[in-house]
Amino acid sequence: MERWARFVLRHRLWVVLFWVVILVAGGGVAQKTTDRLTIDFSLPHEPGTKAADLIVENFHNGGNTSPALVTITVKKGTTVEDSAADIHAAFDQVTKDVPNTRMVDQVNAGGDKAFVSKDHRTAYAYVFYPFPKSQTDLAPTKKLQKSLDAHKPAGATAGVTGLDALAVGSDDQGNSVLVETIIGAVGALAVLAFVFASFLAVLPLIIALFSIMATFLLLLPLTYATDVSFIVQFLVALIGLGVAIDYSLILVTRWREERDHGKENHEAVVAAMSTAGSAVLFSGLTVAIGLLALIVLPVPFMRSIGMGGALIPFASVAVTLSLMPAILSSIGPWLDRPKIRHENTASKGWSSWARGVVKHRWLAAGSAFLVLGLLFAAFTGIKIGAPASDSLAKNGAAYDTLHVLEDGGVSTGVLTPIEVIAKTSDAPAAAAKFAAVKGIQTALVSNGPTSNANGKTVILVIPKDETVNNKTVQPVKDVKKLADTLPGVYGVAGLGTAQVDFLHGVYGNFPLMLGLIALLTFILLVRAFRSVLLPLKAVILNLISLTGVYGAMVLFWQDGHGSNALFGIQETGAITFWVPLMVFAFLFGLSMDYEVFILARIREEYDAGHSTNEAVIEGIGRTGRLVTSAALILFLAFAALASGPGTDLKILATALGIGILLDATIVRSLLVPSLVSLFGRWNWYLPDWLAKLLFIQPSVLHEERPTQESAQPTA
Repeated sequence: MERWARFVLRHRLWVVLFWVVILVAGGGVAQKTTDRLTIDFSLPHEPGTKAADLIVENFHNGGNTSPALVTITVKKGTTVEDSAADIHAAFDQVTKDVPNTRMVDQVNAGGDKAFVSKDHRTAYAYVFYPFPKSQTDLAPTKKLQKSLDAHKPAGATAGVTGLDALAVGSDDQGNSVLVETIIGAVGALAVLAFVFASFLAVLPLIIALFSIMATFLLLLPLTYATDVSFIVQFLVALIGLGVAIDYSLILVTRWREERDHGKENHEAVVAAMSTAGSAVLFSGLTVAIGLLALIVLPVPFMRSIGMGGALIPFASVAVTLSLMPAILSSIGPWLDRPKIRHENTASKGWSSWARGVVKHRWLAAGSAFLVLGLLFAAFTGIKIGAPASDSLAKNGAAYDTLHVLEDGGVSTGVLTPIEVIAKTSDAPAAAAKFAAVKGIQTALVSNGPTSNANGKTVILVIPKDETVNNKTVQPVKDVKKLADTLPGVYGVAGLGTAQVDFLHGVYGNFPLMLGLIALLTFILLVRAFRSVLLPLKAVILNLISLTGVYGAMVLFWQDGHGSNALFGIQETGAITFWVPLMVFAFLFGLSMDYEVFILARIREEYDAGHSTNEAVIEGIGRTGRLVTSAALILFLAFAALASGPGTDLKILATALGIGILLDATIVRSLLVPSLVSLFGRWNWYLPDWLAKLLFIQPSVLHEERPTQESAQPTA
């Protein structure tokens, strides 16, 4: 790292010019990159995906989408039966006005009464549409509404609802990626202004801008090699902002410390790179490992998030460890004005905190484990699935239409129909069998031309209740089990089936992902800390804190203790099935950042001759303010992400934000220093054979001495 720092200083002009070119190029292709991102949540090789693909192949719609429900409500004093012909004509016209759609209503489904509300004032029909391939190709809600308004009976009202329409809610689409990034940047600038109390506060934002543009540039060729999920753009902008600022914060603070200790500017840059720069490098690797582990999952969109997300720490580390020293060596002292805050001594407040934790280490550790234990208890009640319909929107036309159906006595189970593709001749008999399954309201065979093609028919199986999580999906499992025994049935598709397949295909591979991340991180940290116990503790604490995050998600979103007050969203009843994996992949690496920053400094102080307790006090005194500020910056980035559209994105953003705060407070401020103090000399044990295997110097142990309670923070 020292050799690299001196190389950058010798060629700093060329380094700056290189990154300026990258900035311009990244800005030029950013829009093209985002336009090439896709929407695809399929699970290849799973039975539900095969059935969905067969439906799409034959009918060019449905299969892997949640259908829209179009409704017509007649005026008071009349019934649906009074206008049956006009209502059917209006529904029939929809398929003509909106191409590539499949309509199932009461008439073409043999007159089934399930399509009429119990008060006989509202009729509804299903409209299946092609899966959107990009963010600009969304569900045709507005086109459906326009067609209904043009052809509805006189005096009637029409509406469109469904899970996709509810997920959008009102016309307010939430903040764009650019707006979210600006919100996060403004919050970060406020924190940086407090930390540096000088013009240096702007520098990490400049580094973040270069990092984000570099990531978009790196992401473009990946979109040609494979489909990349649209979720990546949010992560690049917001997590890229937070990570780049965090890394810059650590490096710049160490540079100021070295200058305050009397080093000449260039030598201060080299010293900062040799110490904080190494911590940044290892931190970036741990984040990348957590994300790259997603490639072991058999899900294309998760793999693409893993590959695309791994570019974030790669770009952030590259920019921080090259452009930052080039700038600091040139205009760093000029930016460090006014010189209000000094770094020549450790923080008195954080040193006092660490001294208290060391003195009462059993109490500190016990309190932290108590909090995490309570959150773990909440985690045991987690439901994996999709948000319930009443949590997807609090206003808008789709919300109003759903309540018209509910007020008329229609169960929300109609929102999650099961599609079964079968041979046309065997469809009626199969439908009769499906209708008898427990938890199923009815099973329909449409005689409409859009539901019958190439000797195949789609049977519509409607559950009594929404099949949106692992606690309510049993009817789907029973239908799938029955389908395997019936002649002429090719497969079962739908939202419930996708959940069953996801739980089987993805979470079935989760232990492999978990083991891979833990092993690679452990090896990396053994090399970073020259210890066996510290990396083992870091990995275990990360896993424990993640269960705490999941528990907080259950309380906040699943049970609704806070979601309604903060976002106006009712309890979701479940956590979206892909979110826990995303939270694990990002938080495992991001929270390990703080572990690396803190333990690297504690290790440095121990190597300088301090006892373990003294090293803890000095290490926390030096890094406490930085870790807290870095966590706050990331939290603000995630808060900005939560302002975006969609309940799923809000769940992900709040989970990441809660995780960062939980990790920076309970885990890193209480549990880490108390456990390091408790373990004493064992923290630094490293077998000689392992040191040789990893090409590092053996750890040198020295005698522990009592910590002086009245000792002042050392310089």
